[in-house]
Amino acid sequence: MTLPRPADAGSREVLARYRQAILDRSADDLADLYAADAVHEFPFAFPGLPPRYHGREEVRAGYRALWGASPARPERIDEVAVHATADPEVIVVEQTVAGTLVPAGRPFAVPGLLVHVRDYMDATAAAPPAARDQD
Repeated sequence: MTLPRPADAGSREVLARYRQAILDRSADDLADLYAADAVHEFPFAFPGLPPRYHGREEVRAGYRALWGASPARPERIDEVAVHATADPEVIVVEQTVAGTLVPAGRPFAVPGLLVHVRDYMDATAAAPPAARDQD
């Protein structure tokens, strides 16, 4: 079965594909959901992470590097709420990504809010201890 391209897919279908890319840690699948000139913002500062990625290819490279270096292995995404907007192609998503930090086996849960793919998440919950201790 061929999935529809993001421009042809409903917002819930795109959300499902976005979540699957996170669970698979697939930077390619995630980036393919973005427009060529998209902007993905990280409003909360995190050591080593830029405040935003500009364009699909920067999203791809950024997440490839981020997930390649991260001990976090997402196992599930719990939906808190999905809010409809006046635009049927736009939704606001509240969710929690949960999983395990390897090799320690420590669980993590990262609450987040996706707004125009503005990633309001406390990424320190899924960071190795050394990164959490930096100011």
